[in-house]
Amino acid sequence: MHGAGNDFVVIDGVRQVIELTTQQWEFLASRNFGVGADQILLVEKPSQADVDFNYRIFNANGGEVEHCGNGARCFVRFVNEQGLSNKSQLRVKTINGVLTLNRIDESRVQVDMGEPSFDHVKLPFDPKTLISANQGDETLWDIPLSYATDSLGSAVPVQVHASVSSMGNPHAVIQVPHAATFPVGFVGPAVQARPEFPAGVNVGFMQVINRQQIVLRVYERGSGETIACGTGACAAVVSGIRRGLLDRTVSVITRGGALEIQWVPDNHSNLANRVLMTGPTQTVFTGEIDIPEHLQNFHEQPLP
Repeated sequence: MHGAGNDFVVIDGVRQVIELTTQQWEFLASRNFGVGADQILLVEKPSQADVDFNYRIFNANGGEVEHCGNGARCFVRFVNEQGLSNKSQLRVKTINGVLTLNRIDESRVQVDMGEPSFDHVKLPFDPKTLISANQGDETLWDIPLSYATDSLGSAVPVQVHASVSSMGNPHAVIQVPHAATFPVGFVGPAVQARPEFPAGVNVGFMQVINRQQIVLRVYERGSGETIACGTGACAAVVSGIRRGLLDRTVSVITRGGALEIQWVPDNHSNLANRVLMTGPTQTVFTGEIDIPEHLQNFHEQPLP
């Protein structure tokens, strides 16, 4: 399945028992040796009375992560198509919370992504050695990098200014003049490698078009750059609003399509301060696969 080009292997763990190793998850996500996906989603029976399902997410490197917004939309379509539920609204439990998912029509789903968090301890984020400056209500951190080289091949110090928040998983958002040409493949992993992010971080590169529209690229933990990232879109819009650059409802243009993100104001409603994401879903194919119990090295091998 995919949501705006962010693609997933989605597995029914309700009618079968799924217990895989990190290497087996990685094998499934491999585009050359397995099925191929940005992430793998596992649907399981609920572990508590007030939810419909458990929802687990595994990155392409086999590691389990906290949240995936585009995946959550695909989750709704999957359980409906597979006959696991006929509800248009679902409550699903993730590692660190409960999500409410609403099917709008056959292909579009809205996800209540919850409230953004700026708690450095929970992210986790340790900025004690970094310099900061304020932009509106947002704090921007100067993050030094050494990814560029000069004419002599020496590393050239480079600095980016990032806001940091969590949408259930950690994000650093950098405003850039032109997302399409920005060196995401260099800056993304360089930011992820910084010691201030001990659990890693998803790095978003946001180009503001106007107050209702941005362009976004995201370099994700364990997956690299993906065509779209739902939590990344939410984090970018929240950052843009706090910086005073965006309105409360924003169209986020990714390489896989557009997502609508709304950050509900603190108006004392049930959705106050929560982020809502609406976007498309698509089933590409269904099938079965036998996963080897013992996997040899299935990565690309160097030639002799």
